[in-house]
Amino acid sequence: MDAMGSSVEVGRRSDSSSVLGTRFLIYPQPPFVNGYDKPEMVWIGRSAGPILAGPSDDRMYIANPIDPKRPYGLPFLPPYLGPLRPPVRPGPDGHFDQILPGSPDFLSVHSYACCRRVLDICEGYVGRRIDWFFDDTFERLEIVPHIPDWDNAQSGYGFLELGDCVPPTPTSSFALNFDAIAHEMGHLILLSELGIPDGDGDDAEYFAYHESVADFLSLICLLHFDSATDKILRRTGGNLLIHNELDRFSELSDEKQLRSLNHTLRMSDVSNEVHDRSKPFSAALFDSLVEVYQTLLFERGIADLDPNQFEDLRLEMAPALIEQALRRSNPDYERRHFASKAALQDARDIIASSLVRSWPLIDPNTLTFTAAAEAFLSATYEGPARPYLAQIESCISWREIL
Repeated sequence: MDAMGSSVEVGRRSDSSSVLGTRFLIYPQPPFVNGYDKPEMVWIGRSAGPILAGPSDDRMYIANPIDPKRPYGLPFLPPYLGPLRPPVRPGPDGHFDQILPGSPDFLSVHSYACCRRVLDICEGYVGRRIDWFFDDTFERLEIVPHIPDWDNAQSGYGFLELGDCVPPTPTSSFALNFDAIAHEMGHLILLSELGIPDGDGDDAEYFAYHESVADFLSLICLLHFDSATDKILRRTGGNLLIHNELDRFSELSDEKQLRSLNHTLRMSDVSNEVHDRSKPFSAALFDSLVEVYQTLLFERGIADLDPNQFEDLRLEMAPALIEQALRRSNPDYERRHFASKAALQDARDIIASSLVRSWPLIDPNTLTFTAAAEAFLSATYEGPARPYLAQIESCISWREIL
C-alpha cells in the first residue's frame, strides 16, 4: 500500500531541476477533445516535497490494484489491502515525463499529477497548506487510477478513485480527464476548508454549493495550462464577454468546463436536485471572471468594448452591433494575444482569490447560496477584486442569488 515508504527516489537531479520541481505530462482536456491530443509538460513544484515511486509524496499516493476492486463506500474505506501493481519509478533524472501516453504506467502518473497540480493551485490561492479533513484517520489521500467497467469518478474519506466512460475506449478513462479529477479534488478541498455539517446537510444548500465550486475550480485550474488559455482565446478572438453573453462558447469551445458554465439559468429555472441547483452560482462565478477579464482589457487599452456600459448585454446590445464588434475585434487579435492572455490570467487569480477568501466566512451548517454570495462579495470588497465589486454583484443578482 505504502509506495512512499517502500521505495527510494531514483537518480540524482541537477540543481536547476530540484529548484523547479518535478516534470509530468498532463492532458488539460481528455485526448479525444479537438486540439488536446498531446499532453502538456508541467512542473509539480518543490512544495510537494520529494516525489517518489508510485508516484507518491507526503500528501497522496497511487494504489493501482492488480485485481478489479469494488468502489469505496461505507464501511469499505482505504487503505486498499489487495495486491498492487509495482509503483511507477521516476526516470534517472527524478522526473516522470518519460512515462508516455499509451504506456501501462501512464494512468497512474497522469492521475497523480492532476491531483497534485490541483492541490498546489488551490494552496497557492489559500496561501498555506490545506490539511485533509480526514487526517485524523489517514495521513495521505489514496488515488486509485483505474477501476474497469465502472462509469464514475468519486472522492471521499481518504480516497479518490477513477473508472471508465461507457463505452470504454483507449482514451475514455477518467484518469485521463483533468476536468473530472479537478472536480473531485474540489470536493476534497472544500470538505477540508469548509468543514462538514453537523447533520446531513439537507436543510442547507451545502452540497449544491459543493457542486458549484468544484465545477468552477475545475475551470480555474484549466486556465493554469498555457495550451488551454491559448486555444480558448484564439477561438474567441479574445472577446469572451460577447461570446459568453450570446451563449456562443458552445459553438466556439471544446472545453467542457466552459460549456457547462456558460448558460442563462437563474435560480428560478432550476430544481432542488443538487447538480441542477448548483448551476446558477457556478455560472455567476464564471460571469464575474469574464467581466473582470473584459474590464482589464478595456483598462489596458487592449479592447475598445467597455463592459461597464452594459449591465445586461442580452438586453442592451442589438445583434447587429454584436456582430460588428466581433468583426472589428477578430482580424487583428493575434498581435494582442499575449496581452489578452495576461489579462485573463489576472482575472482568473482575482476571482479565485476572492472565492477562497470567502470560505472562512461560511458556516457549513447554515450555508445557502445567498449566504455564500454575501461571503464572496465581502471577500471581494477586502481583496484585489474590490474595483470590480459592482460588476460582480450584478452578475450574482442577475442569477437571482441575491
